[in-house]
Amino acid sequence: MKTEHSTNPQVAVKDVWKSFDRGRIEVLKGVSLDVCKGELVALCGTSGCGKSTLLNVVSGLEDIDRGEVAVLGHDVVDEKTRVKLLRFHIGYVFQFHHLMPDLTLAENCLVPVIAAGGSRAGALERLAELAEATGLSHRLKQQVRELSGGERQRGALVRALMNDPEILLCDEPTGALDEKNRDNVMELLMDLVRSRGRTMIMATHDLDLAKRCDRTMKMRDGRIEGEIR
Repeated sequence: MKTEHSTNPQVAVKDVWKSFDRGRIEVLKGVSLDVCKGELVALCGTSGCGKSTLLNVVSGLEDIDRGEVAVLGHDVVDEKTRVKLLRFHIGYVFQFHHLMPDLTLAENCLVPVIAAGGSRAGALERLAELAEATGLSHRLKQQVRELSGGERQRGALVRALMNDPEILLCDEPTGALDEKNRDNVMELLMDLVRSRGRTMIMATHDLDLAKRCDRTMKMRDGRIEGEIR
């Protein structure tokens, strides 16, 4: 079911420009995008079109040259606000999981809770719930280096959801997986996000995956060209 647009979007990007190498490489060129509560939006386009940079801008991991970015009504230009949003309100699933190989899966998943100063008892309860939902209960004590690619990516999803964020950002979350694992992880991702009424923005080059979202926005050469219907 598609989410109705709101006058108060959870993510509001307005005329955002972003460049690297002292302005010589323009990556985002006047991008505007509103995403409402509970909406699942895909950013679709080829490598280098600006999808990942847009996610990093929304999360506050990247500064912008000009424009406006607001998340949950807060301006992400402010550094303290960005840190708070990342700790408590935004979950990020990276393409290559970014789990620490020498820690166990459980230890990796507890990192966001520790950073946010959360309750250990509550964190262990939530970890058990998410591990059960993702089929990882029997792998929590394993070091990440001992897990399969699909298990690592499911673990990255658990880690991103540990603080029950309102907004989930996913950068090619299945890009490093084979077809079977890709479909399993994607189905799990969609179920977890929809069942909790969360908001998701996903960057992907795979149009078939993108079509599972409520809206698919086509990106090309640093711009959003429009919605793919």
